[in-house]
Amino acid sequence: MDKLQKFVSTKNLKATLIDNAMYVILITILFVVSILRPIFLSPNNLTNILMNSSIRIIIALGVSGALITRGTDLSAGRIVGVGAVIGGTLLQRPDYAAKFFPNLGEMNVVVILLLAVFVTALLGLINGLVISFLHVPPFIATLGMQSIVYGLSLIYTKSQPIGGLKTDYTYLASGRLLNIPILILIAVVMIAIMWFLLNQTKFGKYIYAIGGNEAAAEVAGVNVVWTKIRVYVLAGLFYGLAGFLLAAKSGGATANYGIGYELEAIAACTIGGVSTAGGVGTVQGIVSGVLIFEMLKTSLQFLGVTPDLQYVAIGTVIVIAVAIDIRKYLAKK
Repeated sequence: MDKLQKFVSTKNLKATLIDNAMYVILITILFVVSILRPIFLSPNNLTNILMNSSIRIIIALGVSGALITRGTDLSAGRIVGVGAVIGGTLLQRPDYAAKFFPNLGEMNVVVILLLAVFVTALLGLINGLVISFLHVPPFIATLGMQSIVYGLSLIYTKSQPIGGLKTDYTYLASGRLLNIPILILIAVVMIAIMWFLLNQTKFGKYIYAIGGNEAAAEVAGVNVVWTKIRVYVLAGLFYGLAGFLLAAKSGGATANYGIGYELEAIAACTIGGVSTAGGVGTVQGIVSGVLIFEMLKTSLQFLGVTPDLQYVAIGTVIVIAVAIDIRKYLAKK
């Protein structure tokens, strides 16, 4: 009997370690790096990590809805770029010599933010309509949108970098409220909003239902088409905000802003437990995934790992995360 209990206990421990392998890896990395580079755990460095993660968290929250419904969004990074160039071109200093619109007067930051998220929400709406009504697979639909949006951004900006942003705009990324960076506070607000939508509304329940079994959800009375459209519109809103903040943080913008961010967001969501099979994922997991991803990159930099090897390490972690996710899915079936 004791041998059986020991076997069961060992088996459960092994399964627990495998299911939480990403967290085990992160804790191990943090432990090693903090010993070799004690400055890694300094308040300033941790604050920088949180600030770098804030914009990526917002993007990952937008992507997560598509992933939970068994979709994806490869246009996320390019739509982030749209939010950035709208903010950058319309919120330059009046005295800036290379002003994009020379005759444009003073523009209110909040008004331009609303304009940016409105435009990016429209792009999300187009994604949703193509996927829902034309039945184009999300991978193909958003891949096409990725190319279209990038081309339009290049045309709009004339492929020129944008600089000379107003201080009240850049303050969103550099300023503090109650000694907490505003960028982090905005990310916390967006986390709270997404948590509420997924956990306290019918919309959130419908998202999980569609991801779990779309046919069953439709039979149960879920308006699958309308729900998917709203998922991509919501994603567009998040991307627009992220792009607007990215330009403020960088002090400028180009059409190339946001390139590759969608892949990082998808990887972070997967690391955080959003299943590639759909129907599974939590906001806290998504946030954890982004933080793990960002801390991994920062740890490798502190250890002096070359950029080439950093790509290898990050790619390995992504593959491991997906393998663990598939293992969980097969075990559940």
